[in-house]
Parts: sequence; structure tokens; C-alpha cells
Amino acid sequence: MSVEDKAEELASDLGVDKAEVKEDLQNLVSYSVPLEEAVQSLRRKYGDSDDSGGSIPEADVAEVSTGDDAVSVTGVFLTVGTRSIRYQGSDHVIHEGEFADETGKISYTAWEDFGVEPGDVVRIENAGVREWDGEPELNLGERTTVRLSDDAIDVPYEIGGDRTLAALAPGDRGVNAEVQVLEREQKIIDGRDGETEILSGVLADETARLPFTDWDPHAEIEEGASIRIEDAFVREFRGAPAINVSEFSTVTALDRTVEATDDAPRMAIREAVEGGGLFDVEVTGTAIAVRDGSGLIERCPECGRVVQNGQCRSHGAVEGEDDLRTKAILDDGTGTVTAVLDEELTAEVYGGGLEDARDHARDAMDRDVVTDAIREAIVGRAFRVRGSLSVDDFGATLNATEFAARGDDPADRAREVLAEVDA
Repeated sequence: MSVEDKAEELASDLGVDKAEVKEDLQNLVSYSVPLEEAVQSLRRKYGDSDDSGGSIPEADVAEVSTGDDAVSVTGVFLTVGTRSIRYQGSDHVIHEGEFADETGKISYTAWEDFGVEPGDVVRIENAGVREWDGEPELNLGERTTVRLSDDAIDVPYEIGGDRTLAALAPGDRGVNAEVQVLEREQKIIDGRDGETEILSGVLADETARLPFTDWDPHAEIEEGASIRIEDAFVREFRGAPAINVSEFSTVTALDRTVEATDDAPRMAIREAVEGGGLFDVEVTGTAIAVRDGSGLIERCPECGRVVQNGQCRSHGAVEGEDDLRTKAILDDGTGTVTAVLDEELTAEVYGGGLEDARDHARDAMDRDVVTDAIREAIVGRAFRVRGSLSVDDFGATLNATEFAARGDDPADRAREVLAEVDA
């Protein structure tokens, strides 16, 4: 039922102005309060003590949809995480993770501490339902009851938060990982409460590398250290998963060394792009074109954006600073991706640095000669590219950290690509 319909029904029940009820209801829903929970809140506000709202349907997890106002389910908590959020101007501690039964699993957010742990089998009554990232999510509020159950439930999912880095995805909560700290940087940022000290860098295990942010710096996170992180959550950062460590996370030093992979996963371009974003990946393809915005470019001295015709999109007219960049379109027969090379990698394919490019452009009285030289050097050749992949409405972009020509026979590579596609 829509907010409009609910407001009309509620106004009729309570004998109050529909416009006022609708405004209150929309305000609560805009702050992610489940619709049914918002309705009950307004019933209390307007003095209606009979706020049972009717019977709450019993559902299997697989049956829960964004069209439900509230449901009752029986299942097992797979993960339980804790973090602090800013809600309606105040800080709130929430509990979140995944819940499952034999039919499926679903994410949840609990606005109260129900004292549950991973593996607990429970009956949840009167849980609100909202849409989160296009999927239904259970919302456990003050009107929700959570009771331990004696039912035996065999779920086809791993219970507990232990994960390898390669298995993590944006939206995961209450996860644990044993990792080595490859990079660590201390920063001061403008946070929600003013200047805030954080840690950021790169973590690795035997399966993958991922960026991290520690919002409440833990002394155990030191470069080169092997650590166990418990109760972390995963967000999307530049199209790839990123580990977030909070004040509720536990970080302990390990008495063993976690082996950190030196390799990025090797994928066909289509497979990588369909994954939606990867922090570290390696693809191979033939450079079929060099896009506009390559070669000798100018950047804004304030924000680093590319300057066109002396104009920065953010700062207006500026005196641009010269830089080198390449945007090469790669094709491996399964898909295409735009590989972006920074100044250092561009200098390698161009055959000279920034000063050489300036001299080249000055002698020819044309900056495009640098782009032409890059195009001649790479188009039609096969390259192995490693970097961070992001995918958005404008396509797939691979910010390269390595860009190396392949020396093997093109026919052999074609057969290799076909084998990857058929696999």
C-alpha cells in the first residue's frame, strides 16, 4: 500500500486531517522508518491506543517483498553487526546483518539490541519491511518481538561472519577477516562532528586486496601487521568493496603471518565488468582506440579536474597545469573497458615525460601531436592491464596501476580468450 493510501486510511480511522497525516507519514518514511512502523507511531501520536494494525502475516524469508508492510518470520541469524549512524540529527546505535531460513536469506536492521548472536534460531514477530538497494530488508523496531525458538532449522548458508576478502561485497555487515596491513595512512577529515582522525589504506589476505577505513583508529592496525578484524561492514568505494572498521569493531594482533597475495584475479573483461567493480583486477585486451581527453592535458590547480578551454567545471576560469593521461579502449572479444593511464604509465607508452610532451607540442604548435603519438604506439597491440575497476552509467573504467605489452602470438591469445569464454 502506498503512503498516499495509508495516509487516507489512517486519517479516516483517527478522524484527523489527511494532509497533516500524510506530511507526518512522508517525513518518517523519508528517514527510512518502515511504513507500518511509521503508521503505528502516528497512531500513538494522535492518541489511538488500538494500534494493533490487524494480524501480521507469517512468511517464509523467500516470500518477503517490498510490498509487505510487516511480517513475522522464523529463522536463524547468520551475522550480527553493530555500528553508529546519524538519524534525524541524533546518533543511534543499530544492529544489522543477515537472517535466513530454509527458503532464503535477507538483510535486517534492528533499532534495538535484542541480545542475539550468530546461530540463534528465533521467531521474529511484527518486523517492518523496507526496500534497501532494490531488495526487501527486515526492520526490527520497538514493536517487534524476537524470541528464541526450539525449531530445528537447517539453512544452506554459512553461519558467522568469517570471510575471505574475495568473498566480501558491498552491503555485508558483521563480517570478520584475518588480514595483513599492506598500507596504512593517518588522516584528518571533516567528519559529521568536525575534524575527525581516521586510518585508511589497503588490507590483503591470500585471496584479494581491498581498501579499508578505520573510523575509530585502532593501534593494532599497523603497516605490515597481521590482524583479525571482527564486526566490520562493507561499503562501495569507487565501484569496489571497501572494509569499514568502526568503534564497535574488535581488532587483535595475530601470532601468525597472514599471507598477502601479490596477484590480482585474472578475468575476461565481460566477467570483470559484470562483477560491478573490483579494487584489484587484471585483464588482457587489444587497444582498439584512444579516447578524447588523452595526451597532453591541463588540470585545475584547485581540484585536479581536467580543464577544457581554460574552464574548470568547479572553479570556472583557471590557469591549468599540464599533465599526461591516456584513455585507451581495450577489447578482448568478450567486452570493452576504458583503461586510464596516469602520467607515469602514459610516459612509458609515449616514450617521454611531461617536458618531452611540451617540447613536442610546442615544436608542432599542436598539442594533439602527443595524442597521435600515443595512438600510434598502442592501437592494434595487446596489453595486460592491472588496476581498479569501476562501473557506472557511463561504462567501465579501469584505473591502471600496470600496463604492459603482451609479447605472445595474437592467434594464441585469441584461443586463450575463447577458452575463457567457453569455460
